[in-house]
Amino acid sequence: MIEGFWLWLAFGLLSATTFLTRGSFIMAGEKGRLPAVLQRALRYAPAAALAALIAPDLLLNGNELQPFNPKLLAGIAVALVALRTRKPWLPFLLGMAVLIGLRKGLGW
Repeated sequence: MIEGFWLWLAFGLLSATTFLTRGSFIMAGEKGRLPAVLQRALRYAPAAALAALIAPDLLLNGNELQPFNPKLLAGIAVALVALRTRKPWLPFLLGMAVLIGLRKGLGW
């Protein structure tokens, strides 16, 4: 366990690292512009992060890959309805109905 001086040194270094990495863009101002290609690529970062969080949950059942499972079918239904209707509540309701129907109704 870290105690005393080393603990405070670790806190200080972590704080400085966080401040410098996040504050560097603010402090640089207009001089610190990212190239246009990188700015365009970063527009897809939130969607990629969301896909990276959701895909394992849809494809894995327990700890094994199971490409046909109720979560994946419900996710496909949600994606289709969300793209078709653009209503925020309808995909949620339909996805839950499909998931519960497959799990309880078919025992899947």
